[in-house]
Amino acid sequence: MKNLVVLGGGESGIGAAKLGLKKGYKVFVSDKGQIKEKYKKVLSNLALEWEEEQHSVGRILEADLVVKSPGIPDNVTLIRELREKGIEVISEIEFAGKYTDAKMICITGSNGKTTTSMWLYHILRNGGLNVGLAGNVGISLAAQVAEENFEYYVVEISSFQLDGMFDFKADIAILLNITPDHLDRYDYEMQNYVDSKFRITQNQTAAEYFIYCLDDEIINRELSKRQLNAQLIPFTIKQDLSEQQGAYIKNEQLIINYQNQELNMSIYELALEGKHNIYNSMASGVASRILELRKDIVRDSLMDFQNIEHRMETVVTVHGIKFVNDSKATNIASTWYALESVGEGVVWIAGGVDKGNDYSILQDFVKEKVRAVICLGKDNSKIKDAFKGLDIPIAEADTMEGAVQFSYQLAQKGDTVLLSPACASFDLFESYEDRGRQFKEQVRAL
Repeated sequence: MKNLVVLGGGESGIGAAKLGLKKGYKVFVSDKGQIKEKYKKVLSNLALEWEEEQHSVGRILEADLVVKSPGIPDNVTLIRELREKGIEVISEIEFAGKYTDAKMICITGSNGKTTTSMWLYHILRNGGLNVGLAGNVGISLAAQVAEENFEYYVVEISSFQLDGMFDFKADIAILLNITPDHLDRYDYEMQNYVDSKFRITQNQTAAEYFIYCLDDEIINRELSKRQLNAQLIPFTIKQDLSEQQGAYIKNEQLIINYQNQELNMSIYELALEGKHNIYNSMASGVASRILELRKDIVRDSLMDFQNIEHRMETVVTVHGIKFVNDSKATNIASTWYALESVGEGVVWIAGGVDKGNDYSILQDFVKEKVRAVICLGKDNSKIKDAFKGLDIPIAEADTMEGAVQFSYQLAQKGDTVLLSPACASFDLFESYEDRGRQFKEQVRAL
């Protein structure tokens, strides 16, 4: 019996453990932190051993295979020791892919992954496909491969997961955009991060598809350097693709052209507003047409999709002030899209764990639209320095209650209070979900 060690007792780790047991491995789960209570209950009911708040290094080094949580960097001592011993270290997505023949529609990008994944999943379910939703959203892929029998999976994949994928192949790969993010994990080298994102195309042949944003400079530059085997299908809001396959805008109509058949609909009929959501809808629509879903189903599903929690989620309007929860905006580009999609009169709540952010990208929007900035984090110096010359109030808060109270005092009737932090959440909150839920609780308590 081969030894499988799973590093990390979160969603992906529990899924890997379940699949490992099903495939006859002797499984050991090790988490250096505390395992959440709900996952402890699952582990206690499985035929395996587990530990928390430590790594028993000697035992881990006896593994035949290691499945690593995406949250563990590749350069930590334990991972280096494993690789020096020749022990294979892979991601949960890679592990799951070994045990299923289901079609994989895989989505990555710096921004929009979750919205696009859930939008595409919505379309495919409406089209009657036997489909699961996995990866960074939903139940882990490994758990579903162990317990379900889906014929298709929509998989949201982060760069950290891609780094641990080697033989996995996407039948349809979608790359939405590439902007600086997580550079702390990539030695502050942008090319390392770009290379990670392009791993979504690895192992593809002429039988597979690569859907990408034609308007993204970094993606285009990279494509000029690479020889991809897959069929390339672009989407754009800046160019006319009437002579080729892809999605584009013409006369405020979204047009998806695939195999000489066009799907047309007004951009104003899309379920979600904002330029970024036009891109998300295009990527979802193109993938759906490749999978031969009927045009009317695709069109209706692009119109009736409900947005995800914590992504430009309108919470409530209080005395004419609209409160919007965009806690999922953990990088500059996400916040750029948020500010781009709202009108003037914004009280912006920002801050958290900075990931090497360049706030100058937001200067024009802040000048044009932002009435006040509220910094919500333990170290707000970079945000304060970036905007101190703009002659707008900058306040600081170290609790969500304080941030919401400040925002309510500074906002005027007709304004929008926008929680779009541009930073990770782990200085004051458990997760971006925890941050968003606390925001909503405090807003509703006003």
